[in-house]
Amino acid sequence: MKRFSAAILFILVFRPAFPFQSPKESPAPPPGTRLLKATLIDEPNMQIAVHGVTTGNVSLTVTNIGQFGIGADESQIDPVTGIPAPSCVFPANSGIEHLYVGGFWIGAVVGRDTLVSIGVDDYYSVVEFWPDAYPRGGIKRRSIQPSSQFYSEDAVSEQDIIAFYTDTVTNPAFVGIDYRDGRPHVPLNIEVTQHSYVWSYSYAQDFILFDYSIKNIGHRELDEVYMAIYVDGDVHHESISGADAWSDDFCGFRREYPSDSPCGFIDTINIAYIADNDGDPSDQGTFTPASATSVAGVRVVRTPADSLQYSFNWWITNYYDPASDFGPRKAGTPTDPFRDMGGVLGTPLGDRNKYYIMKHREFDYDQLFTGKDHSPDGWLPPPSSASDFADGFDARYLLSFGPFEISPGEILPVSFAYVCGEFIHQNPRDFEDYFDHRNPELYYDRLDFRDLAVNSIWASWIYDNPGVDTNGDSTFGKKRICCLDTTRHIDNTVEPPETTYTYASCDTTYYEGDGIPDFRGASPPPPPVVRVLPELDEYQRGRLVLRWNGYASEQTRDMFSNDYDFEGYRVYQSLTPRASDFVLVSSYDREDYNRWARDPIRGTWKLLEPPFTLDSLRRIYGDDFNPLYYGVDNPLYVNNPGGTDSLYYFSKQDWNCSDLSDPNGIHKRFPEQPFPTTLDLATAALLYPDELTESGEFKYFEYEYILDNLLPSQLYYVSITAFDYGSPGFGLLALETSPLLNMIAEYPQNSAGLTEKAGLNVVVYPNPYRIDANYQSPGGGQFEGRNAPAGVTNPERLRAIHFMNLPHQCTIRIFSLDGDLVREIDHDYAPGDSRAMHETWDLITRNTQAIVSGIYYYSIESGFGNQIGKIVIIM
Repeated sequence: MKRFSAAILFILVFRPAFPFQSPKESPAPPPGTRLLKATLIDEPNMQIAVHGVTTGNVSLTVTNIGQFGIGADESQIDPVTGIPAPSCVFPANSGIEHLYVGGFWIGAVVGRDTLVSIGVDDYYSVVEFWPDAYPRGGIKRRSIQPSSQFYSEDAVSEQDIIAFYTDTVTNPAFVGIDYRDGRPHVPLNIEVTQHSYVWSYSYAQDFILFDYSIKNIGHRELDEVYMAIYVDGDVHHESISGADAWSDDFCGFRREYPSDSPCGFIDTINIAYIADNDGDPSDQGTFTPASATSVAGVRVVRTPADSLQYSFNWWITNYYDPASDFGPRKAGTPTDPFRDMGGVLGTPLGDRNKYYIMKHREFDYDQLFTGKDHSPDGWLPPPSSASDFADGFDARYLLSFGPFEISPGEILPVSFAYVCGEFIHQNPRDFEDYFDHRNPELYYDRLDFRDLAVNSIWASWIYDNPGVDTNGDSTFGKKRICCLDTTRHIDNTVEPPETTYTYASCDTTYYEGDGIPDFRGASPPPPPVVRVLPELDEYQRGRLVLRWNGYASEQTRDMFSNDYDFEGYRVYQSLTPRASDFVLVSSYDREDYNRWARDPIRGTWKLLEPPFTLDSLRRIYGDDFNPLYYGVDNPLYVNNPGGTDSLYYFSKQDWNCSDLSDPNGIHKRFPEQPFPTTLDLATAALLYPDELTESGEFKYFEYEYILDNLLPSQLYYVSITAFDYGSPGFGLLALETSPLLNMIAEYPQNSAGLTEKAGLNVVVYPNPYRIDANYQSPGGGQFEGRNAPAGVTNPERLRAIHFMNLPHQCTIRIFSLDGDLVREIDHDYAPGDSRAMHETWDLITRNTQAIVSGIYYYSIESGFGNQIGKIVIIM
């Protein structure tokens, strides 16, 4: 463990015995103090929630105590999915952590006192935000997806998580004494309503938007208020632990990034970030799926006022030696004297030092540049350990902004984005070949911030849509006009010479919104709810029958165009739950065509209309019209008497794979069923029940796809996505739902329910088991090592014998011929769980020893019957 987090681990918060004792080596918590769920009436109802497990590409844990991330408490469980909660994994399900813990800080002058309330700091022993007591104070969830169990008309995103907490708890059992101040917590008397939003859209899946409402619930004015986001980021794969995981990161601040405009505009991104120093290449010098080549950061997108000051500060906490506790500091001037923070240059201990850092308006140089001498710019000289700090260390940062005032009863809004980006590291040898702490530019210039920058920009656009007048005051935001130069061409081959001009082509684009929050973006159709029926065919080959109803996908209007813009479905499968590993296996889309129009002034082709069906085009151009005959090299000329003539060319919207009659592809379950007489389900159930399935859904929208020839021992992840044709008038390409949204994991075996009902025999394979069969290879059936943890390649740790056709609850026992118990496996899953019918034995005995050659008995005992069999193992 890196450190213990008293914020999540303990009800009883205690002061460390030694002031600079490293939490990396702190003693275990006392028994009975772990806070998992408050149940007593006087305990704060502390809860967690997890973003991005099936929605979005950032898996982040949020809390109702002013923290995000889980710190050292790896025992936290997502209450919705029942799986271990991550701190911040990106990409989702990749195992790449980017965060230890982060939190919200707020400080103000109250009368003659300086007070700061925090969610977490470097000593992880003080938490000053708490929710109300149980049963109040819990976390709420909402979703705009009709298929979600948390669907609400009040939802903003596909996954809203709402938390409420205050800084008014002073009970020392929950709010510890700050080491530096040596006094009990003194509240500011504020109440925080925290909303966090996630979308799965391709342009929005790599960030999470946080929206805070800060209310003064006290009776005193809060003067010179500053707020901050504290982040202790650790970037590494979950298979790496200890100092190897957290001691080689670097943080910094990126203000801008070049835009894609041909006019050379510069986009403002203003993002604080942290990344691994080299991306963790493998021992062979290559990047692997376990390599931390990505980056995470924080961008503030809304503050209570436009004319605020910002600060960016980072530091390295040393729990043993205050003299080695470092952060960049200005040397001080007669008007701004140097502040002694108790002998440390980095960690701000106590309310007054924390407030000083938040309000001091210092923008630290990036950590990679610690080895350079910045004293000409007023900074202190580099520390003696500058080379060690610059090449990666356990750093954390604080992004602060203010000042403003909060009167009693007043509410101020704050919004920020937690943004991730891929591939900041492009070459696994860059750090080794180019990093020099005295000349870090060589290495820094090889870092690729493009994905982080693009995601940062999209986060600000989702918060406040550019070019959208939200409140009807005719303000659309800030715009840029890019004009290409007018050119003159003289043709001297004719007499007299002819002069022609190409006039400037100008494009106007909005790059900022109107200042009114939107928290929305163009979305694809909602994904269908998928049902998976696993089974074995007559040859014991696995098969998954995928079924879904497309009513919601096909009958939902686009939020911007108000059109029904559904285009089609795609079927995906994967052997892992990572979005990047899903492969397309089948697709259906409507037969329609785009009509591209020639701009007579700019000479460019533009798509301004929704796609046309073939019937609609033939109504315009004649019964024999073939749109694909008129491609970009052979456009259609249309004479418009009395107006401007037009040029068009046509292209398929997608692939036009519109055949729904092929049983080997996506097909209709009820091909003869006409379009519903009414689209109101209640009316249909009353008047037209024959148009509905047994489960009460429209037969017309029922689809099916069969995945066959599957390995019964392999867990497959399957998904059906829905996609639209885009929003041509808004310049948006086609959008598709994420495969993670309705992903289902299933073994292609007889379901546990069928096994229990039909009394099917348990099947054990491979049997006999041969050590020389190379079961990890395709030739050996790939029975082993398919879902091995990253870095695990030792065959001894990958061995497996499979049991299938199991009931959902049973006990598996393996015995020697002498009757000695070798191993007992408790198989216990919910009836509908994908793992309910399948189990594996790793060929390890109950004494953690490798098995030896021989004949073994197995027994399966359950409430549905018992079975005995033999296993032969040839080592």
